[in-house]
Amino acid sequence: MAQQTARIVTDEAVMGGEPRIEGHRISVRQVADWVEKGDLSAKTVADRYALDIADVYRALTYYHEHPDEMTAVRRRRREQIRAARKRGMKTLGELREEAAEADDE
Repeated sequence: MAQQTARIVTDEAVMGGEPRIEGHRISVRQVADWVEKGDLSAKTVADRYALDIADVYRALTYYHEHPDEMTAVRRRRREQIRAARKRGMKTLGELREEAAEADDE
C-alpha cells in the first residue's frame, strides 16, 4: 500500500484559512477537539475520516507547536458562529429538534 505524507496547510479560500490536513477539509482544531476534548483515540479519528494515523499526529503536533495561532483560530471561529447566529442560522441540534417536532405532528 502506498504511503502518503500529509502536510498541514492553510488557504484563506478553504475553511476560512484554518490550518488543515492537506487534501482534506479536516482542520487541526477539529482533530485536537476530537482527540483531546472528545475522548476519541487518534486511531479512531484516522479510521473514521480515512486518514493515516500519522496525519492525526501531525495535526496534534501542529496544534501544540502553534498555541497563539490556534487561540486566534478558535477566537475567529467563535466570532463566525456568533455572526451566523445573529443572521438567524441554526445549529444542527436545533434543526434536528425541529425535524423531530415536525415528525410528531
